Amino acid sequence: MSNIIDEINQKQIRKDIPEFRVGDTVRVDYKIIEGKRERIQAFEGVVVAKRNGSVSETFTVRKISSGVGVERTFPVNSPKIDKLTVIRKGKVRRAKLTFLKDYVGQYKIKERGQKVSKKEVEEQEAI
Repeated sequence: MSNIIDEINQKQIRKDIPEFRVGDTVRVDYKIIEGKRERIQAFEGVVVAKRNGSVSETFTVRKISSGVGVERTFPVNSPKIDKLTVIRKGKVRRAKLTFLKDYVGQYKIKERGQKVSKKEVEEQEAI
C-alpha cells in the first residue's frame, strides 16, 4: 500500500522549481482566477520558512507592502505557481526567520555567493 502512495506522490512533485533556501529573495508568479478570467500576480519577498518535504512541502514569503508586512504561504508543488524565480541568495543562520515580524525597520541579509580562493585572487592580480 505504501508503494502505491509513494508512486502517486512522485508524480505530483514538480521538477521545474529551482532550489532555494530560507533567506533567499524570490518572486512567485501565482495564477489567480477571478470569475472567468485568469491572471498572474507576482509576489516578491524573502523566504522566512520552509516546512516538510515531498508533496506537502510549503514555504512562506514575507514582503513589505505600503509599510505593512505581508506574509503568504505557498505549496511548492502547486499547479497554481506559474514560475518561481530566485532573485537573490541570502545567507542566514536560522531555519525560520520568525523574528522579522517584530523587527522594526529594514533587516539586511548577507548575500550567499561563491567563495574566492587566495589562488584565484593572486591570478587576477597578476593579469
